Amino acid sequence: MKNFDWTTFTRKIAVKAKLSDIYTAWTKSSEIERWFLSKAVFRDTAGNSISGDKSIEKGFTYEWCWYLYDVTERGRIIETNGKDFIQFTFAGECLVDIKLSVQNEHVIVELTQKNIPTDDESKKEIRLGCSTGWSFFLVNLKSVYEGGLDLRNKEPELKGMVNN
Repeated sequence: MKNFDWTTFTRKIAVKAKLSDIYTAWTKSSEIERWFLSKAVFRDTAGNSISGDKSIEKGFTYEWCWYLYDVTERGRIIETNGKDFIQFTFAGECLVDIKLSVQNEHVIVELTQKNIPTDDESKKEIRLGCSTGWSFFLVNLKSVYEGGLDLRNKEPELKGMVNN
């Protein structure tokens, strides 16, 4: 573990879908709730909640909730380009970059989480925990957009599953 980079990780997945659909999957609350969150609230720069079918923009903030967890993640949208790149804060001041590209009939979703603190708690909860979480949710993104099947566990009596 001596040369292990605790400050960043990247996950990639190929999704057979249109680039615009996958970009929208990240930028509209109505879409991000289909595969990632139980509730997503985006707020404009004035602090007003935006409708679920409106796309996010640079400077917006978010409040995100998941099924089975009584926690709200809050962060900022740092960058959007309307096509193939989104950046937001996550897990405090970490940055998440979402880069989309097309290869053959697939959209390559490349997620990088960086600026992870190196204290023991951050190594465990952010570096290892977020890496595992993002891996599952990227698979769920693929499942929802390729076949419509949502793999998330939403049953409170079944906590602790790999699909929470």
